[in-house]
Amino acid sequence: MTFYEWVKYLHVTAITLSITGFIVRVILKSNDSPNQTKYWFKKLPHKVDIVLLASALTMVYLLGVNPFTTFWIAEKITGLIIYILLGMVALRWGQTKKIRLIAAGLAVMVFSYIVYVAHYKAPALIFSYT
Repeated sequence: MTFYEWVKYLHVTAITLSITGFIVRVILKSNDSPNQTKYWFKKLPHKVDIVLLASALTMVYLLGVNPFTTFWIAEKITGLIIYILLGMVALRWGQTKKIRLIAAGLAVMVFSYIVYVAHYKAPALIFSYT
């Protein structure tokens, strides 16, 4: 197994842990669970996201591509920013449960879109017309 393949598997594992953790946190938040304040649900997602970001940056470096001129990567970055903002609404900024759940659903949709773009390595919305 090459180093790139190892980093890619690490990245995919972090993706799986990240979205699973997000969904669990949304469920805990929507049910006002006291478990949402536990260490594993407050701190671990940030550690997983650091691994996710580090592995992504490593893969970009190993591929030798410019993320601002490789449009599928630029589209993933754009989607990531939208996903983070929707996640913040779902977990922190949402005033009502309905707003938080709508934001969570949209965040999962954006996350799915990011996975789609990564799988096919082709922009599908924002940069597809350039």
